[in-house]
Amino acid sequence: MTGPAGAGKTLCVADWITSTPVPWPTVWLTMEQGDTSPGAFWAYVIEAMRHHGVPTPPGVGNPTRADDIGSLSPARLAAHLNGRAGPVLLVLDEFDRASSREVAEQVEFVLRHAGRGLRLVLISRSDPLLPLHRWRAADEITEIRAPDLAFRPEETSALLLRHGLNPTNETVRRLAGRTEGWAAGTRLYALAMTRSDDPERCLADFDPGHGSVADFLLAEVLAGQSAEAQELLLRASVLTQVHPGLADALTGGRRAEGILAELERANAFVTTVGRSRYRIHPLFAQALRARLRDRRPGLERELRHTAARWLSEAGHLDDALPQAAAAGDWECAADLFVGSLAVGRLLTDIDPESLDADLARMPPDLPGAAPSLVRAARRLARYDVAAGVVHLRRAEAEMRRAEAELRRPQNDVAARLTLALLRVLASRLLGSADMAEAAALTAERLGRLLPAERMAGHPELPALLLSDLGAAQLWAGRLDFARRTLSAAVDLPDLPATAGPRYEALGRIALIDSLRGRYGEADESARAATLVAERAGLPVGRRSGVVALVLAGIAVERDQLGAARAHLRRAGASAGAGGDPVVASGIALLNSRLLLAEGDPRAALRALSEADGRSPAGVRSPWVNERTALAEATADLVGGDPGAALRALDATTARSPECAADRTRCAGDRTERAPDSPGCAVLSPECAVVAARAHLALGDHASALALLASHPVAPDGGPALVVRAVLARAEVAERLGDTRTARHLAVRALDLARPEQLRRPFLEAGPWLGRALRGSRMPADGWLPAATDVAHRRVGQPDPARPTEPGAARPTEPGAVGRADAVRAVVVEPLSRRECDVLRQVAQLKSTEEVADDLFLSVNTVKSHLKSIFRKLGANRRGEAVRRAQELDLL
Repeated sequence: MTGPAGAGKTLCVADWITSTPVPWPTVWLTMEQGDTSPGAFWAYVIEAMRHHGVPTPPGVGNPTRADDIGSLSPARLAAHLNGRAGPVLLVLDEFDRASSREVAEQVEFVLRHAGRGLRLVLISRSDPLLPLHRWRAADEITEIRAPDLAFRPEETSALLLRHGLNPTNETVRRLAGRTEGWAAGTRLYALAMTRSDDPERCLADFDPGHGSVADFLLAEVLAGQSAEAQELLLRASVLTQVHPGLADALTGGRRAEGILAELERANAFVTTVGRSRYRIHPLFAQALRARLRDRRPGLERELRHTAARWLSEAGHLDDALPQAAAAGDWECAADLFVGSLAVGRLLTDIDPESLDADLARMPPDLPGAAPSLVRAARRLARYDVAAGVVHLRRAEAEMRRAEAELRRPQNDVAARLTLALLRVLASRLLGSADMAEAAALTAERLGRLLPAERMAGHPELPALLLSDLGAAQLWAGRLDFARRTLSAAVDLPDLPATAGPRYEALGRIALIDSLRGRYGEADESARAATLVAERAGLPVGRRSGVVALVLAGIAVERDQLGAARAHLRRAGASAGAGGDPVVASGIALLNSRLLLAEGDPRAALRALSEADGRSPAGVRSPWVNERTALAEATADLVGGDPGAALRALDATTARSPECAADRTRCAGDRTERAPDSPGCAVLSPECAVVAARAHLALGDHASALALLASHPVAPDGGPALVVRAVLARAEVAERLGDTRTARHLAVRALDLARPEQLRRPFLEAGPWLGRALRGSRMPADGWLPAATDVAHRRVGQPDPARPTEPGAARPTEPGAVGRADAVRAVVVEPLSRRECDVLRQVAQLKSTEEVADDLFLSVNTVKSHLKSIFRKLGANRRGEAVRRAQELDLL
C-alpha cells in the first residue's frame, strides 16, 4: 500500500485488521527514522514477534544490540516460518524508512523461502526496492495505490456527517474537488468547519496557504525532502504544470527531471500529467507559494517573469499568459492573449473565470491594439456591446496607425483574426446580419493564413464563429441560412472546447423549428442541447437562455403552464437575458403569451410593450415584429376587440419597413399580399389566421375566407401552423352553417395535433368548437380535455372543474381564456423530497448510474425511488413520468 502523507494508509490497514477476522497471528512493526542497517531491522522484527506472542526462531536469543542478531537471522527466520502450521501476518508500516537495498533483498529472501508461513503487508510512501514486477506476473501481490485511497464524494459526505455537519451536495463537491480526495486534508477541513459558526462560508474562506493544512504539508512533505528538492518545489509552485526544462530555468540547475521523477515516486504530492510534465497538488502548491512569499518577498514576480518568457519561447502561449498577467507584465499578457488566440477560451470555456480574473487587473489606460482587443473581448463576453464596440474601434485604429507607420505589429494575423471574431459577436448583439456575414468572411480568410496545426489547436474558434453568425442570421429572419450555419456548428467535433457553441447552436435550431410550428423537432433539439451542456458540465450561468425559451414556448402550446413559467424564469436568469437580443425579446413575447394563456389579456398587452424596447441599436427583427403583432392581435381578439386586432396586424409593416426585403431573401418564407386587406401588406400564415378570426368576429365571412385562401401554410410549416389554419377554416364553416365541414376539419385538426400534444389551439378556439364537435368521438388517450369541457368553455370564465393552479392568476378579466387540465392525472400520494430530487435528475436525461453519483445514492436505491415515482404518477416510463410531473407542476 503506497500513498502520500495523510492518505490514510495506516488507518486503512489497521481498520482492516480490526474489523475483518484474520485467522492468523498478526505482527505490526512501524519503522523508525534512524539506523536502517539489516541487523537493526531484523532485531526489531524479532522483538515485534515476541511482543505479539509469536514464537521466534530457536537460537536467536534476546539480543540487546543489533549486531548480536548475526548474519543467519533471515535464513533462520525463513526456515522457522516455513515450518509453521499456519502463516504469520507481518505488517511493516513506514517501510520507506528502511531504504537500504540490503534490507530489501533480505525481506525478499525471507518472503520467498518462508513459503506459506508468511503473509506480508507493506505500507510505504514510495515503492519499495522489491521485485514487484515478478510478483505481478505471478499474481502474488495486491497493490493499493493513492487513487484507491482517495475519498470519493460519498465518502467525503460521510466523513462530514460524522463530524456533526450537514453538508449540501455542492459543499461536498467543492471539498472533494479542492482536496482531490486527500484524506488528511478532508479531515482538517472538516475540523475547521466544525469550529465555525458558518461551515459553508468557512469552506469558501479557508486559506490552504496558512493554517493546519499548510502546517501538515510543510512538515510532513516538504521537510522530508533534500535541500535541492525543497528549492525546486518552492520555485516551481508558481506553475500550473511543471516542465523539467522550465524548472531548471527557475532554479538555475540541471537536475529537475530526476528530482521531479523521484518526488513522484515518493508520492510527495507531485504527479505526472503527460510526457515530461508534472503537477504539484493544488493545496501543496498554495502552501509552497505562501512560504515563498513569507521567506523571499518579490521572488515570485521574478519567477513568473521567467516562466512567461520560457513558456512563450517554447510555444506554450496558453500557459504563458497567466504567468505574464500574474507578473504584472501587461503588454506581454495582452500580446499573448492575441497571439495564443485566447479569445476563444474566454468566450467558450466552461470555466473562464481564471483567465478573466487575470486580465481584469490590466490597467485601463494601457495603449495598443492588443490591450484594446482584451478589453473588447471581456466586455462582449458580458453582453456589454456598447463598450465592446468602442474598444474594437480603438483596436482597429491602432492597427491602421501601425500600418501607416510601416510597423507590422506582433501577431498581426492573429490580432486581425481576433478582431474579426469579436466583430461577428458584436454584430450578433447589435442585430446586424450583414455586418456579421462580412466579419465572418474576413475571419475565415485570416484563419487560412495561419498554420493549419495552429488552427487545429483551437477547435472552439470555428464553432464560435458559426454559432454567432447563425444567431445573427436568425435575428434577421434569414431562417434557412441560419439553420445551415448553425447545423455546421453542431456538426463540428464533440469536444469540451466546442460544447458551449454547439449548445447554443442547437438551441437556436430549436427556436427556428418552433417559429415554424415544428414543436416536436424543437423539443428534440432543445433536449439534445441540454444533453450537450450537461455532459460538458456547462454552468447554467454560462447559457444564453434560448433553450429555456424554446421549452417554455412548447410548454405553453401543450398547456403545461407551470412548466412554462419555470422555463421562463430560467431564461430570465440566464446570461443572455440582459444583452442577447433573441433572448431578451423572446422573454417579453413569451411572458405575454403565458399571461394570455393564464387568462389575463390586459396583462399580456402590457408585457408586449417590453418587447419594443428590446431591439438592439434600432435594428428590428422581422420575426420579432411579426410575433409582437401576432401576440397583440391575439390578445385584442380574446379581449373582445377584433378591430384592434386588425390594426395590430396592420402595424406589422409599419413596424418593420425592411420586413418584405428580409422575407424575400429568406428561402421558404412567403411574402404574399392579402387581398382586400390594405393594412396587411405582408402577412404570414399565422397572422392571416388571426386576421381571419378577427374578420369573423366582425361578421365579414368573405374577407376571412379570402385571407385563408391566399395565405396557405408553406410546405415547411409545422403541425402547430397547420392546426391553427385548419381550425380557422373550420370556424368559418361553422359560422356559415356548414356543420359537416366544420366537424370534418375540427377532427382533422385533432388528428394533426395529437402527435405533438398541442392543446392550446383548441383551448383558445372558442365555444364554436364544442358545437362543431358535439356528437363526435373525442380522443380516448387523455391528451385533450373532454368535448364537454371545450363546449362549455366561455370567454372570461375559468374552468369550474379544476382548482386554481398554485402561483397562477385566476382569470377574472373580461375576455380571459380559462385553462383546462390537459391530462386528468391524479397523484396517488405526494412525492418525497428525495423522489423529487431523483425526478429532477431524470428530467435532465441522466442515466441511473449518473443519478446515483450526483445524489450520492446506490443504483438500487435510485431504482426503488423510480418505481415509487412511476406508481405515484401513474407512469410506465421515465419520459412519461417527467411529462406527467411537468403537467402537475412538480418540476
